[in-house]
Amino acid sequence: MLFNVFPGFKNENSYNQIIYNLFMKRLNLLLAALFICTVVFSRVQVVDTVSVFSSKMKKEVKNVIILPENYSARRHYPVVYLLHGYSDNYAKWVKTIPVIKAIATARQLILVCPDGGYSSWYFDSPIDSTCQYESYITKDLLHYVDTHYSTIPERSQRAITGLSMGGHGALYLAIRHKDLFGNAGSMSGGVDLRSSPKLFDISKRIGSIELHPDEWDNRSVVNMVNGLKNNELNLIIDCGVSDFFYQINAGLHRRLMALNIDHDYIERPGEHNWQYWANSIQYQLMFFDRCFDKAMTK
Repeated sequence: MLFNVFPGFKNENSYNQIIYNLFMKRLNLLLAALFICTVVFSRVQVVDTVSVFSSKMKKEVKNVIILPENYSARRHYPVVYLLHGYSDNYAKWVKTIPVIKAIATARQLILVCPDGGYSSWYFDSPIDSTCQYESYITKDLLHYVDTHYSTIPERSQRAITGLSMGGHGALYLAIRHKDLFGNAGSMSGGVDLRSSPKLFDISKRIGSIELHPDEWDNRSVVNMVNGLKNNELNLIIDCGVSDFFYQINAGLHRRLMALNIDHDYIERPGEHNWQYWANSIQYQLMFFDRCFDKAMTK
């Protein structure tokens, strides 16, 4: 029984009503606080840094994995692998252009930024056993991502792109692994290795151009596209007209045109720098998003 300890209250019913009102007010405040916390925490975006073991290099390799806000294991997401350039590392993209996190949410996709070493060119080097990044990405990392995250594990829902060394690497890996990647891009890519015979440590990966010309010819994307068939890959190539790699990218575009291979090609004012790539990545991810949607509606 409730007792009336307030002399201004005539009966127990009045007192009980006050207690009830106070209780409901506090309950509503508590529920409101819980709702706000739920909304805030559900919108926290996950940016994972994970180490994945390389079976060929026998070491752990770091990667950044960006999930969209409100990521749910009940949904399945397309994946874009985003490769860094010469001398950079796995964290360079997200640190330099953090807006890619917002794009991952807007496009509802997962971004994977692997470490490709200081100057691997994303090859399995025939002369350096410590540089086996083709196998690492296409076997170890891809398997890890598909088994630890809620992906759509199909080539049509998987893309790969990158800048500079990573631009060449993305096209190189996609052409060699069309069973894994249905979509590929390049931003300011070094798409003809032979244009830089004394630069970027390429000779450390495949030997000198004088002694191993076939390696330089066969691993240059501008030559590798000769084996492509139209529509085997959805391709987007982008380079600034003041970039030191502009001429070789324009050459790749002409080669694809001569081969009647459909592709998106963009050239606009810009240099080999992050200002250009901050703009370019938005076009690349829009392109891939449309490719993902188109494949889902077939």
